[in-house]
Amino acid sequence: MRRALCVLLLTLLLCGCKRAEPPAAAGAAGGMDLQYARNFNVDYYDGGAARLRIAEQDFLLLPENAPVPAGLEGLKQIQIPVKSVYLASSSVPDLFIQMDALGAVGYSSTSAENWNLPEMREAMENEQILYVGKYSAPDYELLLTEGCGLVVENTMILHSPAAKEKLEALGFPVLVEYSSYEPHPLGRVEWIKLYGLLTGRLPEAEAFFARQAETFAAVEGTAPTGKSAAFFHLSANGGVIVRRRADYVTRMIELAGGETAITDLPAAENALSTETIQMESFYAQARDADVLIYNSTAAVEVPDMGHFLALSPLFEDFKAVKEGNVWCTDKSMFQRSSAAADMINELHAVFTGEAGDTLQYLYRLQ
Repeated sequence: MRRALCVLLLTLLLCGCKRAEPPAAAGAAGGMDLQYARNFNVDYYDGGAARLRIAEQDFLLLPENAPVPAGLEGLKQIQIPVKSVYLASSSVPDLFIQMDALGAVGYSSTSAENWNLPEMREAMENEQILYVGKYSAPDYELLLTEGCGLVVENTMILHSPAAKEKLEALGFPVLVEYSSYEPHPLGRVEWIKLYGLLTGRLPEAEAFFARQAETFAAVEGTAPTGKSAAFFHLSANGGVIVRRRADYVTRMIELAGGETAITDLPAAENALSTETIQMESFYAQARDADVLIYNSTAAVEVPDMGHFLALSPLFEDFKAVKEGNVWCTDKSMFQRSSAAADMINELHAVFTGEAGDTLQYLYRLQ
């Protein structure tokens, strides 16, 4: 009995179920209410200050004229609401868009032509948001001249520690976000609450997340459909890039009632979300998959079935091709990081046969 209980508890943890709130830190007046996000937490203090912890990072979020809580004097400080934010993580801007906080963004490490979010593209073309170069070598002088209140990086910056150290040496607070490590897709979306707190838009952020949680509730706990899917794209050298079992795309497929057809993968030795396999291995695993989903976000867009079959003559043998169940992602799918619940619902519609030919983030190849 005891062994069975332990197994059950471990299973619930690995399934990314709703999180239990950690106890508030000593002296805190309470903590941020989080349902799914596990990789950050916020404790509130009397007077308006808040303590933010992300992995090994520990910040004090301090409104103007707010007192520093006793015992937190040594923490790195971020003045809130933040202004002229430098977003070096391409998954974050959409969260700012959804809570109407794009005006707080001053800089981006992605150029205008590489944005599939019309709001970001327009803001950069109008120079409301400035391009400052690659995340690992930004234009430090521009950031200093124009003023920057916060740098938001993803974990790629950990491979370029000199850039992070220089930003901090110049006086910019650098926050490395870990949303991509969230075990549940809705956990990634829930980071909007953190950005809402940072920008003074927390009520708007909470309202948006509540709507996404309600959308997900429509399929949460759905029965397995028995349908298998292969999510992939081809590399320039002919390899097939697939998602790992722990990746959030695979998790969305499972939450939508499907199962991944790609199960024979080497043990993961790093935190990457993808794996490159040979076409022979992909053919063996995905030939009988019920659904194929081609990731045009990371590859050349495929407009129709003719272009898809031209990628490889082997595709003609696939069950999903013969049954007309090959789908392609919209270009904005990965930059539209706020839409996990909508994507899960679309996948569920594909698996149950209730989808038309065109959804918001997926379209069927004809």
